[in-house]
Amino acid sequence: MSPSPLLPPSTIGILGGGQLGRMLALEARRNGYRVVIFTDEPKGCPAGQFADLEINAAYDDRAALDRFLAEVDVVTAEFENIPDACLQAVEAVKPLRPGRKAIYTTQHREREKLFLREQGIACAEFRIVETLAELEKAVGELGRPCVIKTAAFGYDGKGQAKVVAETDLAEAWKAFEGHHAVVEQWVPFLCEVSVVGARSVDGRMATHGVVENQHAHHILDVTLAPARVDASIVEQALELWEAVAEGLDYVGTMAVELFVTAEGRVLVNEIAPRPHNSGHYTIDACVTNQFQQQLRAICGLTLGDPSQHSPAVMVNLLGDVWPSELVHPDWSPVLNHPRAHLHLYGKASARPKRKMGHYTVLGDTLEEALDSVEQIRRSF
Repeated sequence: MSPSPLLPPSTIGILGGGQLGRMLALEARRNGYRVVIFTDEPKGCPAGQFADLEINAAYDDRAALDRFLAEVDVVTAEFENIPDACLQAVEAVKPLRPGRKAIYTTQHREREKLFLREQGIACAEFRIVETLAELEKAVGELGRPCVIKTAAFGYDGKGQAKVVAETDLAEAWKAFEGHHAVVEQWVPFLCEVSVVGARSVDGRMATHGVVENQHAHHILDVTLAPARVDASIVEQALELWEAVAEGLDYVGTMAVELFVTAEGRVLVNEIAPRPHNSGHYTIDACVTNQFQQQLRAICGLTLGDPSQHSPAVMVNLLGDVWPSELVHPDWSPVLNHPRAHLHLYGKASARPKRKMGHYTVLGDTLEEALDSVEQIRRSF
């Protein structure tokens, strides 16, 4: 039997203080829930700006964590790189959704890849390596090109190196020496897509569909919703998302990033145990957005209708478009567009490659939304 749902004014605890926590806090507060943030960021972090209480401490500060746990009824995480000891301490006292298994597995590439292999979920061929000799053996088996990735703390292209014909493996290994690394076979993909969806406490699932992602410098630049792919690709992508959610016994909102190959296959690239940048379009284009679904799932409520009511294009705003660290761009091209929606994350200062916000443009067709985005981008 599923536990009784948590109704307002229950208190939601969020591990992490970034923009994903901020957007969840906005949804929670709008629905009458209290919000407590536990973060190692300084006071006034993006999520903390909308919290009833913000606790700023290291994740291994047990006294601070106990104070946090005493305030909340359920806990979720807005990013995955949380020390396992903290996850274990939380799960021993309060419901943690998604659970430690899901976060612990997906915060580490080696564990994530082994999970996919054990579950029989389609992904690129890979090897786990700890030494230069193992790297040389892996490259010999997988062929060139291939990719070396750190097992932990890799995101937005960080901790990765492509191995091509002329790569000196001894030189390449210096950046990874002393750590576990994953060597992946190179996938000559046609496009990258993702699926964001939610799974409830009772195992029911609702997905937002398949979106197409375009990256610049390994960071998501633009998301097109829906993806411009065949129905067979959509079917495979949704099936893979469901297999991952089932395998992790997942509760909450989750994103799965995927490659689409020239042969018409879909392969899992990465799993994000939380809402995702590529799902931000749902705030403006869907009946129930990814943060509302996260709130519903972790509180044991019925999931909402995930359907999309308008084609949409989401554009990331990085610190590169800020004239200076503290001076905002002129947002009038976005704000003056009748079907554009600006979302800023409340970060204190802008830096190159730092995600500072996004905007979403709706259209009667995807092509119309894309045309509008091009007009807006030319204005910055």
